[in-house]
Order: sequence, then structure tokens, then C-alpha cells
Amino acid sequence: MTTKIDKKITGFDVSKEEVSDVVESNVIQMHEKLKRPEMLLGSTYKIKTPLTEHALYVTINDIVLNADTEHEKRRPFEVFINSKNMDHFQWIVALTRIISAVFRKGGDVTFLVEELHSVFDPRGGYLRRGKYTPSLVAEIGDVIERHLKMIGLISTDENDNRKQYASEKLAEIQAQNDDTELTQDDTGGYPPEARLCNKCLTKAVMKMDGCMTCLYCGDSKCG
Repeated sequence: MTTKIDKKITGFDVSKEEVSDVVESNVIQMHEKLKRPEMLLGSTYKIKTPLTEHALYVTINDIVLNADTEHEKRRPFEVFINSKNMDHFQWIVALTRIISAVFRKGGDVTFLVEELHSVFDPRGGYLRRGKYTPSLVAEIGDVIERHLKMIGLISTDENDNRKQYASEKLAEIQAQNDDTELTQDDTGGYPPEARLCNKCLTKAVMKMDGCMTCLYCGDSKCG
């Protein structure tokens, strides 16, 4: 909508909306030319798989942008992977450098999780805590996903009704079953007879209320 001004303009003032826009322009965003500060916040995750004798330790360092302001946010800045096992040294160094470069580029970095999850080992994957992991690279993707959820870049789906329903059902099954097999590391607390879920690749699909339902992600054949 336009307004025609018939009188002579004798003065003007800046609206609050325009002032707000100026303030927003001073907010620091993640970009590849952002200098590394002397100190970063870090979290280290341990990966122990049946594929390797020694564990891998994944460290993800985060940078805090706009500290002590209403625009403060934590973003991943770099990643390191250390292990006594030197068999995978070259590709691990290459992977960490590429992931770190993507982190520093800024924008939506959550796509890395799906890309790493889609890497399959030609020798086959393995089950750990009831979840099928197709490769070591995919497990590194699991670690990055956990970290991005921790800092708020990926939603934890805490309000998802299907997942809440599945968690309640799992609690009921565990309460009714005193079998020690439910607490073994290879079952992840799910019944041994559970099937593999095609959606989340967790061995947690059981028949409940007449429907095959995953006790981990809540996926159900009945919708």
C-alpha cells in the first residue's frame, strides 16, 4: 500500500524496525574466514567396535558466537579422531579435515549425518546395542548426530508422540520380563526376538496391539 504526501517534508525519524535491522547486521555468523579463537569448547566420544582392536576417540570442538548476547549460539568448528590403531590413519585424517572444512563453511551442516550414515562397509556391518551399524564411518556419523543434538542443531524429537508411545511400551516389556538378556550390550535392552527396523536400523521391532512397531523410533506398519 502506497501513501501520497501532499505537504512539504520538514523532518524525519528512523523507525524501530529499521534500527532493529541495523543491530541484526552486527550479529556474527559462521563463515570460512572466521579466525580460530585460542580456546574452544570440546566434547570427546569413545567408539569401540568389533571391527577394530582399539577404540577410536572422536573430539568435536565448538565455537561460541555472539557470547553473552541474546544471539549467542554454539556451532561445531573442528573434529579430531585419535586411536592406537594406525590401519585407517590416512582416510581418518582426510575425513576429519573435510568435515572440519564443512563446519567452518557455516550454514546447515546437519546433512553430514545422513551422508556418513549412507556409507556401507563391503565386509558387512555389525550390531551394537541392538542397532545395526553399516560401517565405522556410519558410527562416526552417529557421534556427530549425537553432538549436533546436544548443541541444538538437530531436534531430539522429544515431543514425537509415536516415539513416546514406543518408549512407554518398551518400559512395560522390560518391567514384565526379568530375563537378563534384555540388558546385554548386543540387544540394547530390547527383547532378543525383536526384528530389525528398516527405518532406523535398530533391532527393536515387535508386534504390539496387532501392529509391527519399532520400540526405538516408533515407526509402525499401521501408520
